[in-house]
Amino acid sequence: MPARRCGKFALHAAPRRFLAGAALAAAAIFVAPCARAQQPTTQPQARVIVVGEGSVHVAPDYAQIRGGVTTKGKTVKEATDANSKLMAAVTAALVNAGIAQADIQTAQFSIQPVYAPPQPQAEPKLVGYNVSNQVTVTVRALGKVSDILDRMVDAGVTDVGNVAFLHSDPAKALDQAREAAVADARHKAELYAHASGFTLGRVVWLTEDTGAMPPVPVPMFRAQASMAAPVPIAPGEDTLRVQITVGFDIAN
Repeated sequence: MPARRCGKFALHAAPRRFLAGAALAAAAIFVAPCARAQQPTTQPQARVIVVGEGSVHVAPDYAQIRGGVTTKGKTVKEATDANSKLMAAVTAALVNAGIAQADIQTAQFSIQPVYAPPQPQAEPKLVGYNVSNQVTVTVRALGKVSDILDRMVDAGVTDVGNVAFLHSDPAKALDQAREAAVADARHKAELYAHASGFTLGRVVWLTEDTGAMPPVPVPMFRAQASMAAPVPIAPGEDTLRVQITVGFDIAN
C-alpha cells in the first residue's frame, strides 16, 4: 500500500475492510511524532556580550643587553682562542662595573666555516672559521645601562645592542589593568541595557584574551673600536594592557 513518510514514521492508508474508527486511531498514533518534528527549536537564552579593556603605565625596573664577540681565524683553534681572549676581557669589564657573574649568561656560541667566493666549475674552498660568542647581561640599575654599553665596546665587543627594558614583577600592575577591564566591560553592558530598555543581569562567563606584547629591543649594531660618547638610553614607561570578553544575563 502507498505510504506517506515523515521522519522515521509512516502513515499507511487503512484498507476498506477496517472500521473507520480504527483508521482514525492509527492516524493519530503516527501523525503525532510528525507534528512534534515540525515544532520550532528552542531559542538560546538572551545574553549581552561585550569586550572590556584596561591598561596601566609602569616604568621598567631592570634591563637586558645582548652583546658579544665574533672573531675569524684560519683554524678553529685560532678563531676560538682569539674569541676567548676578547670575551674574558668583556666579562672582566662587566664584573668591574658591578655586574654579578650570575647576571652574565651565554646566549649563543657558534663556529661557522668560511669559504672563498665561488669560482666557476670549482669546488668551494675553505679559508677559515668564524667563532661567535654572545652573552645576555642583566643590568639591575637602569641608570648604568649607558655606562655598561660603553664599557662593553671598550673591552672589545664586536656586536652589541638589543637592549630590552623589563619588569621583574608585572603581576600587580596587570591586576590593576584587569580591574579596569572589568569596569570597562560593565560600563559598556549597562549602556547597551539602558539604551535597549532592559535590565542587566549577572555575569555568566568571562574570558581573558592572552597575547601580551613583549618589550621591543633596540636592534643590535656593529660596534666600532670605541664610541665617541656614551649612548643616551631612556627607559621611559611601558603600557601593560588587558582585554577581556564578558557575557551578561538579561534580567527582564
